[in-house]
Amino acid sequence: MKSRRLDAILVSSTPGVRYLSGFTGSTGLCVVTPRRAFFLTDSRYTLQSKGEVSPAFTRIPAHRGLFEEVARSGVLPRKGVVGFEADDLTVLRYRNLKRLLPGYVYRPLSGLFENLRSIKEKEEIASISAAARISDRVFESLLQEIRPGARECDVAARISFLHRSSGADGDAFDPIVASGPRGAIPHARATRRRIRKGEMVVLDFGCTVGGYRSDLTRTIAIGKPSREMRDVYSVVLDAQNEAIGAARAGLIARDLDGVARRRIAAAGYGRRFTHSLGHGLGLHLHERPRISSLSLDRLRPGMVITIEPGVYLPGKGGVRIEDDVVIHTSGCRVLTAAPKELLVL
Repeated sequence: MKSRRLDAILVSSTPGVRYLSGFTGSTGLCVVTPRRAFFLTDSRYTLQSKGEVSPAFTRIPAHRGLFEEVARSGVLPRKGVVGFEADDLTVLRYRNLKRLLPGYVYRPLSGLFENLRSIKEKEEIASISAAARISDRVFESLLQEIRPGARECDVAARISFLHRSSGADGDAFDPIVASGPRGAIPHARATRRRIRKGEMVVLDFGCTVGGYRSDLTRTIAIGKPSREMRDVYSVVLDAQNEAIGAARAGLIARDLDGVARRRIAAAGYGRRFTHSLGHGLGLHLHERPRISSLSLDRLRPGMVITIEPGVYLPGKGGVRIEDDVVIHTSGCRVLTAAPKELLVL
């Protein structure tokens, strides 16, 4: 706060509130000053917050709205500069804040906790690892169930059920199940389309444990795939393995992206690798570091990232393979363990 010349910070985003205070509910606000920290929530979460919020925070029940309670309780200094999460606060809420608490200078802060959250503590890595193990087991279960005629949406629903029944808090995001030509859409939503024999199916899913997320992608074949799609699979797998082998602390993110991108380009599919190699993973599905061709983020020990190259052929299908890895000084450790050889069901 001192380096940013702030007299107080308002933390309103759900991940930010959880990271600071430990609170897992959906409605909460942290007010941090140089000397004290306050946590506010409404009556629905009184008992929950009592058991979750760090004792470093003074808990204040909000009988009105959260900003209204900040104004009533007087927890802010009488004047000064107040930072807020620009990535979270809507224009409407910002106007309401200024109306309720006039006389302050408000300073938008972008990515307030991203740098802090990018380096994971042992407990955080343990939660991500637990989520990864559950998603691995879900993939193994799906291999026994997916058959020609199954609908994408039914497979997606099964993933969600298996996540919860295996001990996860829930899905990390809506599962992607993209069969046949729909596999060429990197973020395809599961539809009522039925999977057909001879098609590739892209399965991208993850779960949460203690708020932390896994993110796993595997591409499988339902019946014998075409020679072209087999070749694409080999290229993507080689690119991913090379990137995993290169990942280590000190490497610039764009250079890691380049390892996989050069391999795919050399095989003639450079224009079909249409997204970045990966992203940071934690309380958010996508957080720092960005693993893209433009990113100057430097990998550091304790970062957890995804490595997920893909090739997408319009009208034919796509292949993406993704693992979660934790960065170490001399390399990385892969947290996801689902098989990666091309599986033909």
